[in-house]
Amino acid sequence: MKTASLVLAGFICYFIYSNPTTAAVQTYPAPAGEPLSPNFTVSVDGKNSPVYLATVVSLSPEERVKVRDMIDPAGVTSKTSFTSFDLRGSAEITVSCPQAIQSAKILPASSGLVPKISGNKLSFSVSKAAQLTLEVNDDWVNSLHLFVNPPETNLPKADDPKVIYFGPGIHEINQVKVTSGQTVYIAGGAVLYASPLETGKSTGPMFWLSGTNITLRGRGIIDGSKRPHPGGGHPIVAEGTNIKVEGVILRDSPTWNFPIRKSANVDIRNLKIIGWRSNSDGIDICNSCNVTVSDCFLRTFDDLVVIKSYDPQGGPAKDITVKNCILWNEFAHALSLGAELRMPVENVTFSDCEVIHDKGREWLLRVYHCDSAPVKDIRFDNIRSEETQRLMSLWIGKAIWTKDAERGHIDNVTFSNILSPLPSRTSPYADLVGFDAEHAIHGVRFEHALVGGNLLQASDIKQNEFVQDVQVNP
Repeated sequence: MKTASLVLAGFICYFIYSNPTTAAVQTYPAPAGEPLSPNFTVSVDGKNSPVYLATVVSLSPEERVKVRDMIDPAGVTSKTSFTSFDLRGSAEITVSCPQAIQSAKILPASSGLVPKISGNKLSFSVSKAAQLTLEVNDDWVNSLHLFVNPPETNLPKADDPKVIYFGPGIHEINQVKVTSGQTVYIAGGAVLYASPLETGKSTGPMFWLSGTNITLRGRGIIDGSKRPHPGGGHPIVAEGTNIKVEGVILRDSPTWNFPIRKSANVDIRNLKIIGWRSNSDGIDICNSCNVTVSDCFLRTFDDLVVIKSYDPQGGPAKDITVKNCILWNEFAHALSLGAELRMPVENVTFSDCEVIHDKGREWLLRVYHCDSAPVKDIRFDNIRSEETQRLMSLWIGKAIWTKDAERGHIDNVTFSNILSPLPSRTSPYADLVGFDAEHAIHGVRFEHALVGGNLLQASDIKQNEFVQDVQVNP
């Protein structure tokens, strides 16, 4: 009888995890003492999924520039909410609010999800991994981010000597140096706070991934809120080869969230980043090769995903792919190269990404070049924006970041399958600026760019005399 029971139990487990129509939901209880959102409660197939808080900027777009010089967040910030759970199959999500829900929308709109509203509750079904944002009663600042993760597999063991394991609960860490062959696992329900700094001191990253064959993964939260800007250090820094980062949430970094420096063969998947402070870039790929960023969510106050080659001794930045990401642009650029481009940059593709908000002052898609590197073979493909301030830009010139005596050049850039509403600011849809005849832009293709419901026309593009070979198709 015991053997028969084990066989039956095994069959049931196999059926649940192999049948895509059967939901397998994994939620993670919040640790004691962690503040939770007063604005939303979430259940997934009847299981409570804790809703956390993250600081975001609440100023108007015109006032956002002030945040760069503010250390005290009082008066300039608000709170957004987020929850995270794993799903195999489909499940019903129910969201409750303290107030009556008059209207609600789920972003990105391409998800096709329309919630059913009843009083102070709404519900909808999900059937795959996704990063969704719910806005209730037209409140886009205090929104709810729902991170629907794929199930975790091959979980590392806490007693494995090659594993640095953080279980559920609140942890305080200073710096963890992760070396070759090691894995960091941050379990769901774990919140890792950076320890406060002594007055006047600065520190390095919370997690320094330095070596080969390194993994950082999990469903927990890495929080930098106890450290100041500037000097507070990065949540994660990668410097090595064969590095993987997957699944975790980065919150309130005092500076760049995740720089990848002089690295090769880096795979970043399902990373979620929310930041508000000045210079809180999302992912900075610097002097690195063979890097893939996919299925990530970024809502930060500076650049979201940006390619740089600032180290003259660090080698080129090349063979980089950023795809299937959901982007909320608060201040600067969403997908860009620059400003520090001092070593060659080539073969960079941004594809299949969605911009659900653009509150920035800069261009959404840009090559911003103020140093000497040759930049070539850059592609922006299948980028959909639901809100746009300024759309596309290629620029060579001098700026406050300039260090090189010479300017570089930009060759062979394609913007294809771009879908955007009309820009909110009076400007051309694309702005192309070369520096001089020797430092120019050559070979720009616009293919199937749809702006405000109309195909891009040559008259929608502004260019100076140092731009050659611009084509618009159709």
